[in-house]
Amino acid sequence: MLHILYFVHDLADPAVRRRVMMLQAGGARVTLAGFRRADNALARIEGIEPIELGLTHDARFGQRIGAVVKSALQLRGLLRSVDKPDVIIGRNLEMLIMANRAKAIFGGAAPVVYECLDIHRLLLRKDVFGTALRGMERHLGADAALLITSSPAFVDHYFRPRSGLDLPIMLLENKVLTIGQTVASEVSASRMPAAGEPWKIGWFGALRCRKSLQLLADFARRMDGRFEVVLRGRPAYSEFDDFDGFVKSAPFLHFGGPYKNPEDLATIYGEVQFSWAIDFFEEGLNSSWLLPNRLYEGGLYGAVPIAFEGTETARFLTSRKIGLTLDKADAARLAALFETMDEDRYLSAFKAVADQDPRQWKTDSADCQGLVQRLASLTHASPHAAEPQAFPQLHRNRGGLQ
Repeated sequence: MLHILYFVHDLADPAVRRRVMMLQAGGARVTLAGFRRADNALARIEGIEPIELGLTHDARFGQRIGAVVKSALQLRGLLRSVDKPDVIIGRNLEMLIMANRAKAIFGGAAPVVYECLDIHRLLLRKDVFGTALRGMERHLGADAALLITSSPAFVDHYFRPRSGLDLPIMLLENKVLTIGQTVASEVSASRMPAAGEPWKIGWFGALRCRKSLQLLADFARRMDGRFEVVLRGRPAYSEFDDFDGFVKSAPFLHFGGPYKNPEDLATIYGEVQFSWAIDFFEEGLNSSWLLPNRLYEGGLYGAVPIAFEGTETARFLTSRKIGLTLDKADAARLAALFETMDEDRYLSAFKAVADQDPRQWKTDSADCQGLVQRLASLTHASPHAAEPQAFPQLHRNRGGLQ
């Protein structure tokens, strides 16, 4: 059984739970090690007792790097009881430091995989600091066996032209994990609001975009009860002046708290007609390039997605002729987009989503096995050998996009 040592930036992140479940479903044994930014009982993984490396904080990159350096110096002791891994994965740049350190501790044989699912805005700065940070990433990732990322736009706009990394790349989209009985895997029927009830837009997941919150609140107020905005997930409190107070005072805006992913997805998406798949958190940069979890979640469960024009998400929807697109980040424009919403228009939009091949939204057991097989191949083949087709891939040869 392949033994994977997985270093993560936040043990409370539900996406970490999903990735560990995916690796386990693929047949791997996972040792999880990482930092904690908050407690989140819903992110705990049955049978996994993580190695806690310390406490870090959102929006404090310097503090995080300091914590990583301190933990790296103590890592030999922390890993004393861990069996030698076959593969080491570092999720995000700071965890690549830990992955390389662990590789040295265990003798330097285990291949390192760099998993990067967001491009931090500091990496995109054009000043000396940004140059230095990219140089650090290039140095830490130089000997990695594989780079895993979640959107082709990350490759086109950052990894290929700017990062300086020259690695095989695997595209691993943020699809919904559908294994065993953990999650319903089919779209339910359309859900028109009952007579007198509002249409509902769901904004679910990592709630970190102040601009989205203000825009949705202004829109809901403007629509005066015709639309309701439902928020679920983990607010990044460091990004808001007073998230709880703002939501409490905003009419037709409701926060339903956290949820278990993927187990609760069918329920929460089944309660809304539309899914907010827009993020202005790093506008023009990471937010324009990513393909967010909520895109796939809403698609699988029949919530009509709303995207912002000019983004990778909008291109994804346009190529499939589904969803709605907003051309300007303005509550009046959003109101105009929905002003003519009626049963016929909604049912047409819903049908377009429901008619999509569900495989583009979800990851199943065969996909999990394919991922683990790909990782296993790193242990007995050249780091740049031909790659199996279990997942779409962007680079088959160093330096080439095919």
